[in-house]
Amino acid sequence: MYIFNLTNPVTLVLLTIATALLIFLGKEIKKPYVPALALVFYLVLVVIHSVQLATIPELNSEEIRATLLGCLSTDLIMIFVTFFGYLWVDDVAAKFYKKKNIDNSLDWFWNKV
Repeated sequence: MYIFNLTNPVTLVLLTIATALLIFLGKEIKKPYVPALALVFYLVLVVIHSVQLATIPELNSEEIRATLLGCLSTDLIMIFVTFFGYLWVDDVAAKFYKKKNIDNSLDWFWNKV
């Protein structure tokens, strides 16, 4: 079974850089679907890692289980970061195109900060 190991520090740094670049690319071109691609990628990874965790064989399962749990936690953190990046780019695009944002998704967050 092949595992997309996101607990490797080099892989984690490269994915973080790629995610940040997609968020800022979406901001520059004012298209919120660009960070949404990263969000969909991490959601697919959560599904893959969950299925792998549910179907691991009993042999050597402790090491594999620890790796998959680390990957799942990394996936969920990256989903959190990417979702806020998506909301930010969506807000920037709505202001640029002078469109009414339906729910002002980030106002509740920025008002508390």
